Amino acid sequence: MIRCPWCINDNEYKRYHDEEWGVPQHDSEKLFEALVLDGAQAGLSWISILRRRENYRKAFDGMNPEIIAGYGEKDIERLLNDDGIIRNRKKIEAAIGNARAYMDMKEQGHDFSAWLWEWVDGKQIVNHYASVKEIPPHTPLSKQISKILTKRGFAFVGPTIVYAFLQAAGFVNDHLTSCFRHGLIAGA
Repeated sequence: MIRCPWCINDNEYKRYHDEEWGVPQHDSEKLFEALVLDGAQAGLSWISILRRRENYRKAFDGMNPEIIAGYGEKDIERLLNDDGIIRNRKKIEAAIGNARAYMDMKEQGHDFSAWLWEWVDGKQIVNHYASVKEIPPHTPLSKQISKILTKRGFAFVGPTIVYAFLQAAGFVNDHLTSCFRHGLIAGA
């Protein structure tokens, strides 16, 4: 079975690649979680976050944006002392700020999932890359979304982070054409 080469040396990575990465996600709270975790990844490898994902869910009340939006300084201190997550104050504060921005959007009548899917006209962008070297770190689309998310109060949402998020959450299919998942997801 041929897979994208970035996952072949780790069983947890293989499972994530085979079952989650690139699969179109339409649940707003799961999309919120994915965006927060991609922001936590900044400067790190994705596997370092993937291995801590359950710890993040426990530490951040199931990644519930409504609860996280109410966090204060005591919660920040608690999270800074939690060795199950990346203990970076700016990333923790960004997760809280992102929950507040998410809730602001919700209060303004914007469903996060629907808002994001509008950027791609409701359909996954299917790319046809033969090599990892062909995949860009960001695109004009990720730059646009990054700019708007930042204006809405989100943090750790630069164009590269947003592109990684778009790939992971299935807005973009960047499985290599030789990967068994490429055609399966493109046909979903």
